[in-house]
Amino acid sequence: MKKSKLLIVGLLCLQLAVVYGVFAQTNTAPDGFVRINGGTFTMGSPTNERSRNDDEVQHQVTVSSFFMGKYEVTQKEYQEVMGTNPSLFKGENLPVEKVSWYDTLVFCNKLSLLKGLTPAYSINGKTNPAEWGTVPENSDRNEWNDVTVIANSNGYRLPTEAQWEYACRAGTTTAYNTGDTYSDNTGWSRTNSDSTTHEVGKKPPNAWGLYDMHGNVEEWCWDWYGTYSNETQTDPTGASHPGRRGIYNRMRRGGSWYYSSSQTRSARRGRHSPGANGPDFGFRLVLP
Repeated sequence: MKKSKLLIVGLLCLQLAVVYGVFAQTNTAPDGFVRINGGTFTMGSPTNERSRNDDEVQHQVTVSSFFMGKYEVTQKEYQEVMGTNPSLFKGENLPVEKVSWYDTLVFCNKLSLLKGLTPAYSINGKTNPAEWGTVPENSDRNEWNDVTVIANSNGYRLPTEAQWEYACRAGTTTAYNTGDTYSDNTGWSRTNSDSTTHEVGKKPPNAWGLYDMHGNVEEWCWDWYGTYSNETQTDPTGASHPGRRGIYNRMRRGGSWYYSSSQTRSARRGRHSPGANGPDFGFRLVLP
């Protein structure tokens, strides 16, 4: 009798092990990515945080699990997909810069197609960037501003502001993911950058294995700029349309080599026209 019970228990344990193994495999991060387990955090900054801006109102946000690139997209990666390198500061392992928000959409969909994934972005029902026409240099091309995210697509995309801040903080509540004060290990800012970008991954990662979340290049996010809601939210995607004060402004996060250290804080919000580019405009990828 005891042997029968032991056999049954053993079979159950084996079944659980198989189920767990399958689950673990489906949640394995793709090469170059980190799995960010979902959770709830306080987005924004407390009123007493040094150099705080008025648009950083604190509110509770729940974020579902996703994968995020360990590093900012490099010039080598961008060149391989786009066939060009717009960067001012040249180097294969330097982050690509001088890319607009529009450029990042093209990159994401092209990379998805190359990898056999369903592209995340659609313009007028088309997901192949070759059918989108010339990339706008300003915000007057309304058809590009009406880009939509395809439901249930598994392709590469930009993080939302909420995803970005949640991942940057990695469980911290301080101004930086290294504490309340900026140190040389925090990242690359005007304080220590020598006015240039640096190879990705040269500073220590945050607690979740992400590099260069503070500084180096400022990273484009999906969201339109808008004021935060005071209500508790789940997987917010930003303003539904650009407001009068933020007409055609998309979000950027993390600060850069150009900015003061206080402007690389976890909660600090940057924004610009989606057609703008500059030698500190870069990006990082996420996957569902």
